[in-house]
Amino acid sequence: MNTSLLYFEDYQAPAIRLAEQLAIPSQLIGLHRFPDGESRVQLPESLTEHVIVCRSLPDPNPKLIELMLVAQTAREMGVRQLTLVAPYLCYMRQDIAFHPGEAVSQKIIGRYLAGLFDNVLTVDPHLHRISKLQQAIPCKQAVTLSATQALGKFLATHNQAYVLIGPDAESEQWVSAIAGVGGFAYGIARKTRYADKHVKVELPALNVQQSHVVLVDDMISTGHTMLEAARQLFQQGALSINCLVTHTLFDHTTSNLLKNAGIESIWSTDSIIHDDNVIHLDTLLAEGVRSLSI
Repeated sequence: MNTSLLYFEDYQAPAIRLAEQLAIPSQLIGLHRFPDGESRVQLPESLTEHVIVCRSLPDPNPKLIELMLVAQTAREMGVRQLTLVAPYLCYMRQDIAFHPGEAVSQKIIGRYLAGLFDNVLTVDPHLHRISKLQQAIPCKQAVTLSATQALGKFLATHNQAYVLIGPDAESEQWVSAIAGVGGFAYGIARKTRYADKHVKVELPALNVQQSHVVLVDDMISTGHTMLEAARQLFQQGALSINCLVTHTLFDHTTSNLLKNAGIESIWSTDSIIHDDNVIHLDTLLAEGVRSLSI
């Protein structure tokens, strides 16, 4: 089946790299946002039978509407299969109602995307109470890829005996996998979150004195967990601290807070375009696309 890739300007460079990996043509989706907040999208005049839409989904609300406009217009134009490549997939964290009347957004947005796309592919989604992306997005093929190999190989190029620290139990799957690539020592902290910017961190019983520490997580948003962990690690004698993360959901203010706290570098993938991107995911994403049954 003939395949092409469409992208929005906000994720242009990584999308083009993916298209080049797949050796398929790519085209820009025209987008205009009116003063009242409505969006106008414009697709190319001619489309292939299979279209890949590549767009990461931080700041998701307008993007989800624009994906709906794209998908339904593509169907009207005769596209037979639609694949969404969303390196960062939004609304995966709210997987249960903690209070009466609270929306379980993972299920709602998952069904929404499944109604638009035949296939959805993402990297390190924040799945806590479910084991497979298909349970959240019941489409034909829902594929989860992991950046842990790429992250581990990046650290290994530094020829440094890092000690890796994950901030909470949820991070252990990523930390242990990354540590395994380079043979790094690692430990997992305990985190209690009282509010978005109020967290308590208990470090693992691991000697970090005179060590080069890397704080590892799948995503960083406010950065307060990393700030508290770094403060304690320096008190315990760590020589240096860096952060390694798949998804950078924070702005320059948070980046500056982390670096002012003594964190030397924030190393991230390009799942979300950020100044701290050092690892490209196009090779991983291309492998995922090739694994699809089209």
